[in-house]
Amino acid sequence: MKRNEEFENAPVDVDHELPQGDANDETNSQPSELDKLKAENAQYLDRLARLQAEFDNFRKRNLREQQDFREYALTDTLKQLLPILDSLDRASKVEDVSVEDLRSGVELIDRQFHDVLTRLGVEPITAAGQPFDPNLHQAIQMVETTEVPDHHVIDELQRGYRLRDRVLRAAMVRVAENPST
Repeated sequence: MKRNEEFENAPVDVDHELPQGDANDETNSQPSELDKLKAENAQYLDRLARLQAEFDNFRKRNLREQQDFREYALTDTLKQLLPILDSLDRASKVEDVSVEDLRSGVELIDRQFHDVLTRLGVEPITAAGQPFDPNLHQAIQMVETTEVPDHHVIDELQRGYRLRDRVLRAAMVRVAENPST
């Protein structure tokens, strides 16, 4: 107990003493800073909620636009094909037509169709006389012959088409195979 008495009776060094704070000052300063942090936190949460809602709306709008695009992507292409269909309908309604008139009508419709395909970027694959290319040609038959170089296309059974750099349908062909001597 002697120590406590010494501590209590010790002289006070006023120059090094901490100022005695008011109990109300401590409690008032802490809640105001805490209130500021709570308000800032509420602002951030509100901003986050708004950004999440905005992003969700963007995502939904984007999905809706993609679906509309898929549903109506062929609209322009189909509009270009309709005149050909009209020509075929008119041709089927004609009575007492000569073979020559029928032939010229079919050639006209064929030309219309190929013109539309060309405008859309579709082009035929050249096959006859070309070296066989498995990326462009589908070999249906190998024919032994010396008239055409080995592994070259003899003739085309069904025309192939490509859209720009992509093959839509490979050409069905017969390919030359030179007999070994």
